Amino acid sequence: MIRPIKWIRDLLFQNLLWKLLSLAIAVVIWALVTTEPELATFANVRLEYKNLPDGLEISSDPVSSVVLELRGPSGALRGMGDGIHPGVVIDMSDAASGERTYSIGDRNVKVMRGVRLVRAIPSEVRFHFEPRRMNTVPVRVRFLGEGQNGYTVANYHVDPPEMEITGPRSRVTRIAAVVADPIDLANATGTSYFHANVFTEDSFVRFLNSPEVVVTVTMKKK
Repeated sequence: MIRPIKWIRDLLFQNLLWKLLSLAIAVVIWALVTTEPELATFANVRLEYKNLPDGLEISSDPVSSVVLELRGPSGALRGMGDGIHPGVVIDMSDAASGERTYSIGDRNVKVMRGVRLVRAIPSEVRFHFEPRRMNTVPVRVRFLGEGQNGYTVANYHVDPPEMEITGPRSRVTRIAAVVADPIDLANATGTSYFHANVFTEDSFVRFLNSPEVVVTVTMKKK
């Protein structure tokens, strides 16, 4: 029995000064935290998502951010200004073609310790999903200043003449052609080469290759 008692005594009294100091520091920190005033604030937070199934596209106007009403100790809320930010991450692993509404709450909102979520504005976000589609469409070119110097277009060639595009199915289907930036021919004579960027008016549709063409234009006298 003597040895267990000695072990307990050593555990309690060995380095007693350091143990008492640590206890005092812990009590002071606890007191500061418990007496710190609780405040509330609004934070504009970027909306993020993960696990969107392959072959599926978001075709609705994107919701890029939400406002979170947060409550907690003033020190913790001030910490958000030091690079510690709350986050909203939506898991889209169950998404399918059509509309899907996601609630924003404790399940998908990450806040720092000691801070709690009061509400999200909006409290729900809705997305419309469509299958991804790819298509090949012709490139249309436009000329400016033709004939101002007495020359007109005899013929022209676009390289490449077509572009591959992809995006939500309904949006890709509506695009019959993509358009190159206007080419100024006011001073062109003979054969000239122009590099032009190509664009599509639907921001949900993107190019699979570099959106640039080379336009070879041969001019002739009027």
